[in-house]
Amino acid sequence: MEEKIKNLKEILQKYGQVHLLSNFDEVNEEKKEKLLEQISQINFEQMKNLYESVGKTVEDANIKIEPISYVEKANIEESKKQAYFEKGASVLKENKLAVVTMAGGQGTRLRT
Repeated sequence: MEEKIKNLKEILQKYGQVHLLSNFDEVNEEKKEKLLEQISQINFEQMKNLYESVGKTVEDANIKIEPISYVEKANIEESKKQAYFEKGASVLKENKLAVVTMAGGQGTRLRT
């Protein structure tokens, strides 16, 4: 276990995360093992890259921005709703995504 702690401390120091072990000596052996296992599963390089990419503009030729047609949820048939749900789930499973920005609620807020 000492070797594992040493290796993890080196990784934590590299990424400025040593505080994750701040109360390490105060917990029992079972909790120590569990904590070390959890820490060892963290991909700190990926976390660092994700953090550094926040706010950066992404340029990708595959990105398409296009208008969508207007649809009222109340007017969508149940079979269509299920088909939309399945399509969305399928797209997410393929690690793809779509973003839709919608306006709504103005009538309620403005009482029109």
